[in-house]
Amino acid sequence: MTLDKKDIKNLTLEELRAELEAFGEQPYRAEQIYAWIYQKGALDFASLTDLPQKFRERLNQHYFLSALELFGHFRSKDKTEKFLFRLGDGNFIETVLIPTIHRETVCISTQVGCKFGCAFCASGLPGFTRNLTSSEIINQVLYLRGVVHASITNLVFMGMGEPLDNYQNVIKAIEIMNSAQGLRIAARRMTVSTCGLVPRIVRFKTLGLQVNLSLSLHAPNDALRNKLMPVNRKYSLEELIRACEDYIHGGGRKMTLEYVLIQDVNDSPQDAEGLAGIATRLKAKVNLIPYSPVAGLNFKTPDDQTIEFFRQSLERNKVSVTLRRSKGADILAACGQLAGRART
Repeated sequence: MTLDKKDIKNLTLEELRAELEAFGEQPYRAEQIYAWIYQKGALDFASLTDLPQKFRERLNQHYFLSALELFGHFRSKDKTEKFLFRLGDGNFIETVLIPTIHRETVCISTQVGCKFGCAFCASGLPGFTRNLTSSEIINQVLYLRGVVHASITNLVFMGMGEPLDNYQNVIKAIEIMNSAQGLRIAARRMTVSTCGLVPRIVRFKTLGLQVNLSLSLHAPNDALRNKLMPVNRKYSLEELIRACEDYIHGGGRKMTLEYVLIQDVNDSPQDAEGLAGIATRLKAKVNLIPYSPVAGLNFKTPDDQTIEFFRQSLERNKVSVTLRRSKGADILAACGQLAGRART
């Protein structure tokens, strides 16, 4: 790789067609290149054997094929797997593979660190370093498909970082992964999580793909959400709910509310009633997630009785609720535990 070369995986099919045409090459070559990279798992241009050698040499002059370097691989007793990847600049990200009976879900990262500082989450503890490129997002999936041979059924943008804060690269990655010439992952199998960036939710509505949107709520009122999630000081809960209503009415799919349940913080009967009101207003289902401890933070997991009472309170209010026990807690792969720290 040299500084004057482009990572070809950062180009959509349309962008690649346009660049090839500018070089005097036939634009249909873009589909051939895409098929080699995303469907056959090509790692270099020399392996694109049905393309003329001179064309491959020209590709090599202008582009490179990036890949992630595996630095650590951790397996949980519940079969969850966490992958620690080292990026080209020496930074680290974490990706989680979550197998269940009928699904293999990949939780992918979109940033190195996170700038939003949610009080209970490990990702923001080291601070924010940078956005991931589209190729770095896609390469997490390509590694699990090509090296681990995972039969990926679902993608969730819920790893390190705030996906909508890296909007352009995340959307480009989604388009490439959804493309019939790319990874062919159905839009309805992808879920983007957000802590509540109102302008980006408004923009996300215009995407035109049936990608799921999940809201990390974690508090039913401004006073508590301001403490747990500093982003709420910029975009109030009412402003956020209105943006979500517009998203739903504008053709977006049904939303999910993620709610990490923390002992003596957001697990009271009043909190359950407040959450039920928001879920009812948005006609949203709730994923209730008992807190997974993070080293250095003093939050605790509620006891089973409190968790069950909270769940039943939501159901009494006719809210669709799933109690989601976080996977991979013993390898620090559970919800809120990803930090991207290198471990040797």
